[in-house]
Amino acid sequence: MSAVEQYVEQYARARVVTDSPEAPRAVPVILRYDGRIHVTLPDSGEWIFPRDLLERGLRAPVTAGDVRIWPCGRVQVVIEFHEHANGATVVQFDAKALIRFLRRTYTAVAPVTPQGITR
Repeated sequence: MSAVEQYVEQYARARVVTDSPEAPRAVPVILRYDGRIHVTLPDSGEWIFPRDLLERGLRAPVTAGDVRIWPCGRVQVVIEFHEHANGATVVQFDAKALIRFLRRTYTAVAPVTPQGITR
């Protein structure tokens, strides 16, 4: 298999945080790595950003472009995706799922891609 064909994909559950008094709703999320991190959310599309942004966001708050990531206690991580027209989508993950995904990305042979954040 060539490097272009290899990537990591993992399904996870996350909670969409809103200002509603109801509890955050759980949604299925697709995490993919092909040289960059792809996060696909239902109703919000796909967000793409460098792997090191996620790595750093597990330990301390980081921002790059329209993506903000920060640890929330010891077991949660929040990712905030800013949409220019629609405000922001705030999603809370179990840190274990993101750490497991990141570990898997180090064993993948990914193509070299330009770094940056895209939507």
